[in-house]
Amino acid sequence: MKSIRYGRYTGEDFGLSTEDLLKALADFFLNSGFDNPYMRFSEFNQHTLEDLKRALENAILNGEMFDPERAEQIRKQLENMSGEEIDQLLNRLVQKLVDEGYINTEPQGGGPGGEGDGEVEVQITDKSIDFLGYKTLKDLLGSLGRSSFGAHDTRDMATGVEASGASKVYEFGDSMNLDVNATLFSALSREGLKLPINLEYRDLHVHQSEYQSSCATVLMLDCSHSMILYGEDRFTPAKKVAMALAHLIRTQYPGDSLRCVLFHDSAEELRIEDLARVQVGPYYTNTREGLILAQRLLGQEKKDMKQIIMITDGKPSALTLEDGRIYKNAFGLDPLVISRTLEEVSRCKRQGILINTFMLASDYGLVNFIQKVTELCRGKAYFTTPYTLGQYLLMDYMNRKTRTVH
Repeated sequence: MKSIRYGRYTGEDFGLSTEDLLKALADFFLNSGFDNPYMRFSEFNQHTLEDLKRALENAILNGEMFDPERAEQIRKQLENMSGEEIDQLLNRLVQKLVDEGYINTEPQGGGPGGEGDGEVEVQITDKSIDFLGYKTLKDLLGSLGRSSFGAHDTRDMATGVEASGASKVYEFGDSMNLDVNATLFSALSREGLKLPINLEYRDLHVHQSEYQSSCATVLMLDCSHSMILYGEDRFTPAKKVAMALAHLIRTQYPGDSLRCVLFHDSAEELRIEDLARVQVGPYYTNTREGLILAQRLLGQEKKDMKQIIMITDGKPSALTLEDGRIYKNAFGLDPLVISRTLEEVSRCKRQGILINTFMLASDYGLVNFIQKVTELCRGKAYFTTPYTLGQYLLMDYMNRKTRTVH
């Protein structure tokens, strides 16, 4: 792949690391087309080098990467820099991202002067996507009060009750087993090496024993035009949550699988690696086609549990007819569209596929449709917002993921 290189990195550049830069540029890289909903549609993000430099400059000027005091110092420094010096700074920061494999730059066409005279396109790499997925997951779990996200939690003490008589009976919660080594170590540290060993309640340590059942998940993500309309970007938060879920499954539940389906006028499978780059289009909502594809993908998986997680902000408004034509009706609950879609919901139920829906809107048509879906498949429906979607979705996944072994 062709690339553009700039001058070597010199100086501290305000002490900014590539991780700082990626955090500040997350929304820029994951842009869903919300900034200009009337722009010419492109299926994937197409960022130019100048776009990236302007985003970097705005992030620095706005102090997004610094504490308030440091931000004010940097603002004053920037005021004393010439336009050329600022441009050199931005070039160095871009080069840091290139050198560490977070972005690629490639000339698009060539001018009369030869290679590199045309516009330069910036492409986010899989390394960046993995980092952004990790960052989103960490932020979401932090908001849930979990400072770390291991597959097993360790807890210091079980619930105990004292029985009548000479001995004590300790009743452990269903998910708890005695950690013999830690318990003995605690008692010996307190009492010294002697027999018999005197165990006290505070000596008891337990660990959680879990059976990690395998789960196949298809994430159905609505990318119809309404996901960026009405003054709110709903698609970028949905993409972030999907990336966080992918990172959680890959690192903590390797026996699970996650596949992504975009549904709009039709539906197609999308690699998780490409999810960050996709944008909303001028589409209707063909929920039925998404369910058909999701069932086909789940049919290829050999897992204990199979589920569909659907994120949407609109009722079904499109249907693929037998001859391949797309029937569309955005007004009300179209009887044909709804009936055919609910037929697929019933097929999911017969195959043991659970459907959980996360609604990003509360209009009558959507709520009415989702109520019918949950009645048919006994799934769950969550009315949420782009700001709380991640907490609801991750808690739902992790709470159902673990079954205790007695």
